[in-house]
Amino acid sequence: MRDFAQGNFIPVTSELIATEIADAPAFVQDKFAELLSIEHEMLTVTDESLVLAAVYQERKILTPKFHNDGIHIALATVAEVDVMVSWNFKHIVNFNKIRLFNAANLEQGYRQIQIYTPREVTTYEDK
Repeated sequence: MRDFAQGNFIPVTSELIATEIADAPAFVQDKFAELLSIEHEMLTVTDESLVLAAVYQERKILTPKFHNDGIHIALATVAEVDVMVSWNFKHIVNFNKIRLFNAANLEQGYRQIQIYTPREVTTYEDK
């Protein structure tokens, strides 16, 4: 959040995340509200992103139960987000899955997406 507040990064979120956050604990909702109070970009689920997410499903990169994770990645890919940041190690920040997402992205005419944890992209150092 510090990097966003300082303008080091511009947060990109989506209507899908906003929907998922509605069921999250209050402290998570508060952090999301804080994020939305900063200059940000809000992505809308489009047909293009749904088609790409369907490719991830067809290739069995994700199971149908985790289709929304694929939509998150497809949204970021289609929007050409520089870096996707997630704590989801099982389905998103996973070396093998990232390789598969990027292979599908390239085959569909998109660029590769960089996916990291928040700790990997921070610009400040604790002293």
